[in-house]
Amino acid sequence: MPWDPFRDIMALQDRLGRLQGREPAWNPPVDVYETADQYVVTAELPGLSRDDIHIELREGELTIRGQRPTATIRPDAYHRMERLQGPFARGFAFAEPIAGERITAEFHDGVLTVTLPKAPRLEPRRVELE
Repeated sequence: MPWDPFRDIMALQDRLGRLQGREPAWNPPVDVYETADQYVVTAELPGLSRDDIHIELREGELTIRGQRPTATIRPDAYHRMERLQGPFARGFAFAEPIAGERITAEFHDGVLTVTLPKAPRLEPRRVELE
């Protein structure tokens, strides 16, 4: 296996967090893209179940949080540990208002897809004086 410095740094960060008695922070890989009428967020969450994932829209910001269950094997038994465990949270703000009541989320084969329709734009209107 070729050397990957990023992977080694992530593993070191995990070990340091464990030594300090806190859960390691991990961020699942995420793609965010926009079409004319919606935003789409996809996140890789292998090993999680639907019950491990929580999605919330508050004041126009999407938050995806959850927790990958901690391994039942003792950490000192591992030769290499690259799949981080414990809690995660990702937040996303969008340039245009979201139609919160029309958000959908799907979870298939470890990939979460959240579709956020844009709220209809109000057209400017001239108000006549009476």
